[in-house]
Amino acid sequence: RFHHTSTSHLCSCSKTVSDEKYQDPFQLGRKDLKNLYEDIKKELLVSASELKEMCDYYFDGKGKAFRPMIVVLMARACNIHHNNSKEVQASQRSVAIIAEMIHTASLVHDDVIDDANSRRGKRTLNQIWGERKAVLAGDFILSAASVALARIGNTTIISVLTQVIEDLVRGEFLQLGSKENENERFAHYLEKTFKKTASLIANSCKAVSILGCPDPKVHEIAYQYGKNVGIAFQLIDDVLDFTSCADRLGKPTAADLKLGLATGPVLFACQQFPEMNAMIMRRFSKPGDVERAWKYVLQSDGVQQTTYLAQRYCHAATREIRKLRPSPEREALVHLTEMVLMRDK
Repeated sequence: RFHHTSTSHLCSCSKTVSDEKYQDPFQLGRKDLKNLYEDIKKELLVSASELKEMCDYYFDGKGKAFRPMIVVLMARACNIHHNNSKEVQASQRSVAIIAEMIHTASLVHDDVIDDANSRRGKRTLNQIWGERKAVLAGDFILSAASVALARIGNTTIISVLTQVIEDLVRGEFLQLGSKENENERFAHYLEKTFKKTASLIANSCKAVSILGCPDPKVHEIAYQYGKNVGIAFQLIDDVLDFTSCADRLGKPTAADLKLGLATGPVLFACQQFPEMNAMIMRRFSKPGDVERAWKYVLQSDGVQQTTYLAQRYCHAATREIRKLRPSPEREALVHLTEMVLMRDK
């Protein structure tokens, strides 16, 4: 339903924009992301062969580079909006590189905390090299990102992107805790989702907008777009934990329940099945809790409610980005919100 309404909305724009609506974000962003992973590996220049092997493990060029792609598209959209500039600045591209490095470091650390054994269809660093070395590899990637950030030489950008690192840590602490009060639980979940997932996209978008345009209104548009898309992305991720086959998702399904996490589908299901409250509070730790909670979620409308919430966040992102001047990149960012909702892995 969302797909059809959004498409008709796109067609109501001018002829040039409706031509541009078919822009594939990945095609459009590709030119700016050429050699992205080679450039990241240059940032991780290190002599210790084992550490180098660990750092190179996830930067194998097989990722979708979803975050860097949003960042370069936002950079172009803001540059065109400001002075019709068709170029991405070197500093803006650096933000895309730094965003991917921070994201990957957080994945390495997440896998240690979760004791995960697979990521993107391959074994995790902690499985191959052990937890201690994996933590150090994550730290090293983060430190290399910080060096690259300092090289941009803009204190505002440094401030914006270091906020991401603080949010990641705070988000992880939020995930380790839980709220007894049912009314506070959803707010806690959304705050955790923002800090762990959306902050990186929001602040990276804001950073490239600051580098490309002096208008604070544009900075806020970029930030709000990134925030809304980031939250929607995670909501759909949480839905896929219940609806996707393990081989398609690249990680075992019901992973969140096994970790004791009550995500959107669980919290919505709890409104229909209050007996889930006790399970949430004990973090699904009793034998049979995970299986029972799984059944409750699928019997409820938790998946549909979470998907609907993700649609609302994507609508908000689209509303924001449409405040910029029309451009192929702006339309690609609109299209991206639809892709977020329709992804199946």
